[in-house]
Amino acid sequence: MATYKGIVLESKKNRNMKPTNTNFLVFTLLFLLFPIHQMNAQGCVAIRHFSSCVGSTLENNLLNSGDIQIGMNYRYFKSFRHFRGTEEEPDRVTNNTEVVNNSHAWDFFLTYGISERLYASVTIPTVINTRSSLYEHGRNERNTSFSRGLADIRLGFGYWLFDLESHPNGNLAVGLGLKIPTGNYNASDIFYNVGPSGEPQVRPVDQSIQPGDGGFGATIDFQLYQRIVPDLFAYASGFYLLNPRENNGTKTFRETLSPILQNEAIMAVPDQYSVRAGVSYSISSAVSGSLGSRFDCVPVKDLIGGNEGFRRPGNVLSIDPGIAFMAGNFSLNLNVPFAVRRDRPQSVTDMQTEVATGEPRSGDAAFADYVINFAVSYRFSNKKIKIDPSLKDIFKN
Repeated sequence: MATYKGIVLESKKNRNMKPTNTNFLVFTLLFLLFPIHQMNAQGCVAIRHFSSCVGSTLENNLLNSGDIQIGMNYRYFKSFRHFRGTEEEPDRVTNNTEVVNNSHAWDFFLTYGISERLYASVTIPTVINTRSSLYEHGRNERNTSFSRGLADIRLGFGYWLFDLESHPNGNLAVGLGLKIPTGNYNASDIFYNVGPSGEPQVRPVDQSIQPGDGGFGATIDFQLYQRIVPDLFAYASGFYLLNPRENNGTKTFRETLSPILQNEAIMAVPDQYSVRAGVSYSISSAVSGSLGSRFDCVPVKDLIGGNEGFRRPGNVLSIDPGIAFMAGNFSLNLNVPFAVRRDRPQSVTDMQTEVATGEPRSGDAAFADYVINFAVSYRFSNKKIKIDPSLKDIFKN
């Protein structure tokens, strides 16, 4: 009896097998495996919320030919803890000089089953962000900048390497995607006490809350699950975003803070990547839980293209618990990764400044303690799959 997509299939070899929770666990594992992100780098290290191009959850990518999965992923974090390297600077909060980002993102996605192993996906993200700081407003009073709107749309394809019916206990999918620069990468707001005479000026908001990055990008990703024992699966997933464009021409005005920051006057368009791994367990016929870890990163240097311009490289290692609920074709999922290690390494511009001045230079960045990831999805089936007649009663309402 082969099982996948939460459905018990009729098998030519094993028609007398009894149903187990394996089919449900695979289905829920799919929803827990690559949630929301997708890449949810915590805090102002990340330019923006980002996720893989080929669908936000593994469950969305296990489809019959002609099936359509639609859904929405919501993410939120508040970054305020400042780190320089792996060392926290708690005095920033104590002295009320911390930068506070509140970031909300909604990813609306549609995944289409081209065949039972090949699928295509489109993700349309929207964001609302606020950023409260002293240093961007003359250092004497705290003010807030704001951004919202469409972010960078993603398109992608994915393919399961093994036949889903004959490999119900484990599989591997690989995907390729395209990020389109549809988001505003020059969003602006009013900044106070920054003009020649202390007057307010309209300037681009900080890189961390820009809805877009201004560059075409490509993603590669993978999704893997494997049964360990009945009701317990291991999972792993990840993606890498390649951003060949070096910078987008948007001014940072960081050179107005200090002459040594002249090399940070224009925003860079950096790469990003994320990796997750863990286990998922079937708690009941409708609920499944997971526990894993994740590593999110904005690297110091890109794989392709130059590295000039301002970026905040950094990485976050998190413990990633999750829970999922499913009823028919309807799914809910909640993941709340908690940061256990945060690192803001030297950037390329930090290194350049250190060489030019002969003085140590290492910028800081603010990180969040946790990220809230919530997803909801619904699958429209193109056709009914034949089931073993002896199991029909199981599927009655």
